[in-house]
Amino acid sequence: MLRIYPVVLETIEALRTVTAQIERRDRDLGRQLRRAGSSVALNIAEGMYSRGQLRQARYHTALGSAREVLACLETARAWGYIATLDDVLVAKLHRIIGTFVRLAA
Repeated sequence: MLRIYPVVLETIEALRTVTAQIERRDRDLGRQLRRAGSSVALNIAEGMYSRGQLRQARYHTALGSAREVLACLETARAWGYIATLDDVLVAKLHRIIGTFVRLAA
């Protein structure tokens, strides 16, 4: 198992409250955030047990989804749905993104 996988699950847990807050103001954006977060975990899990190009493809998809999660949060902040971005949550997302930039290369 990749060491980043538990960090991804922790990040999803941390997203629960902010996702619910966003969904109260913009159901579509909240659903997009929820789908992207799930996609990160699911593609990593699938990639861990894949080989070759399929593994790289799954990690690349996880990377894109992690960046999408961050974009959803940034968009929610820009629309005023949330007041601030949680620095710890953002740092975890940057760690996940950085890991998959290297793994998907």
